[in-house]
Amino acid sequence: MSTYASLSPLPTKKRRRVVGIAIVAVLLGAMALDTKIVKIGSEADNRQAGFSAERFGAEQFPLIRDDVSSRAVDAVTLAKAISTDQQAASEQYGVATDIGPVMPVSFSGVVGEGKSGIYNIEVEGLPDSLGIRLQTGPAINGTDLRDATGTIKFGQFTNQIEYQNAGSAINNEMKKQLLADIDTSSLSGKSISVVGVFKLINPDNWLVTPVSLELQ
Repeated sequence: MSTYASLSPLPTKKRRRVVGIAIVAVLLGAMALDTKIVKIGSEADNRQAGFSAERFGAEQFPLIRDDVSSRAVDAVTLAKAISTDQQAASEQYGVATDIGPVMPVSFSGVVGEGKSGIYNIEVEGLPDSLGIRLQTGPAINGTDLRDATGTIKFGQFTNQIEYQNAGSAINNEMKKQLLADIDTSSLSGKSISVVGVFKLINPDNWLVTPVSLELQ
């Protein structure tokens, strides 16, 4: 009689359980190696959370404001440059877009008549043929703020809807930071200083979106 104990195979059910546990352990190990820790609020977290127009507007408006303010040209100087050579003025001062260049401008003047939050501004030294209008909301039209620096491009977004939403969100952030504490329904007759932008489409009609506005 053999002195060695015979080794009988594991029962089928028990063997399957052992194999299953081993497979799960391998999968968990692979998952752990492939897991990336993302800090809440980091850039990676923002990408995973998807595009937020509101967050984008809050981040971008201060950058746009500072950029426009650093490049703004006095309205009288800009008007003369455009009258002399519109193409040269556009290249020197503006940021090109598909519709027309976005021009940074600064001026002081007296607020005239307004309608739907858009006011005529009387600026001394400008020709009578040139009209400056300032939009103060509640509706802020156009994408002039989005396009003002030339750094925000369509290719940064998933589709046209995101691109349009980005422009609207920047406008809304401007209203929140700049216009929320101003009674824009009764500006007529007041003196005002403005830094803003407009698309140069009609050289005799500037619709300015502000980045800075002071009542005097």
